[in-house]
Amino acid sequence: MAQTYERTPEAVERLTPRQRAVTQGDATEPPFENEFWDSKEPGIYVDVVSGEPLFASVHKFDSHTGWPSFTIPLEPGNVVEHSDTSYGMVRTEVRSAHGDSHLGHLFPDGPADAGGMRYCINSASLRFIAAKDLETEGYGQYAHLFDAAPGPAASGGGVA
Repeated sequence: MAQTYERTPEAVERLTPRQRAVTQGDATEPPFENEFWDSKEPGIYVDVVSGEPLFASVHKFDSHTGWPSFTIPLEPGNVVEHSDTSYGMVRTEVRSAHGDSHLGHLFPDGPADAGGMRYCINSASLRFIAAKDLETEGYGQYAHLFDAAPGPAASGGGVA
């Protein structure tokens, strides 16, 4: 049976003030002062609101920006891109497809050997599921990503 992901009032109510500001108010958390910017633990990152799978540690790399950065989404259909012209800049905003959470932005300055894209994501928009917990948390279909991978992939441009 396929998992259904959605934004519910109860899920939004459980958010911390920072999570609410980021996911519901399109805010950006401070660099280097967020939970996952330097995490190296193997696992996946899901939308803190809907639970939809978004990114995996095997695609994470150290962008030296202070935010978690990924070369590709885990499930491209769960990530939606929109033009963002706020603050006098032209950027690509990244949102979750089912939860409609603001996740961060997409930039064309990622590792060239991994496609050249950098998904710069706010930790506050994410919930981490450790590789060892994927089965019990209902994300067992992603366990194979970590069978032979001790941590983030070297091809992702470095270790986050």
